[in-house]
Amino acid sequence: MRFLLILMWLLHWLPLPLLGRLGKGVGSLLFIVMSSRRHITLTNLRLCLPERTEAERKTIAKQHFQNYARSVFERAILWWASEARLKRLIVVEPSIPLSSFQSQPTILLCPHFVCLDVAGVTVALETSACSVYVPQKNRLFDDALRKGRSRFHPVKIFTRNEGIKPILRAMRDHLPYFMLPDMDFGIKDAEFIPFFGIPAATLTATARIATASKAQVIPVIATFLPNYQGWKITFYPAWENYPGEDMIAATRHMNAFIEERVLETPAEYFWTHKRFKTRPPGVPSVYAPAPAKSPDQV
Repeated sequence: MRFLLILMWLLHWLPLPLLGRLGKGVGSLLFIVMSSRRHITLTNLRLCLPERTEAERKTIAKQHFQNYARSVFERAILWWASEARLKRLIVVEPSIPLSSFQSQPTILLCPHFVCLDVAGVTVALETSACSVYVPQKNRLFDDALRKGRSRFHPVKIFTRNEGIKPILRAMRDHLPYFMLPDMDFGIKDAEFIPFFGIPAATLTATARIATASKAQVIPVIATFLPNYQGWKITFYPAWENYPGEDMIAATRHMNAFIEERVLETPAEYFWTHKRFKTRPPGVPSVYAPAPAKSPDQV
């Protein structure tokens, strides 16, 4: 791991177009060799985008592997490039709502698009924040990840095991809370909410935390700029009258918003995750292994 981190540090000196193309090439190779993840990706796409042809879904899947690998390579720039270089590469639309962060507690809703780390760095360039993360098994990589996300302004990073109380305290101190709401963590604290029409175990925590903290919810989406020119970070208006009294309806609203953003850049959403791993009682897994095929046959 030490060698890998040294390699990443060296890579951050490369021009972004070269680094991005290198990542894309590695992603093309991973699409061929990572058959299990390719199967998960294509299964998700068949469920969520049934109106697309199989050839179109295969193209999106391959582009996703390329984009994901590219985002990992480009993380070297996020972790080690200068503040001036980052600001040249990041386009913010319309702007970071810093005044809103001070006016009331804020949840920054950041779904799992491959560039989501760019959104965190963008905010950290201007102000402190807080977030929840999964500790990495390798200590060196864990340290690098934590330092990379908080090298400009302090970022309070909590684990899921710490519960909600430290998050609420940080939000009361006007730290915006980066929330990644769209992964399958099992049925605990979740409801089966449709995602592209498929029941998906979805955490209701966004609505519950917004209620407990009287927080505004501001979605933020990070995507690639064309031609390897950097990244675009879009801050959407705070949701009005959210969450209301119905936590399930509020969570449906959240999933519907994410669906709309996915359709805008489908190859940048995190399709390699088993989004439908947890099934309603009696419903079989959608990820049963398929017969072995070459990439040209999938």
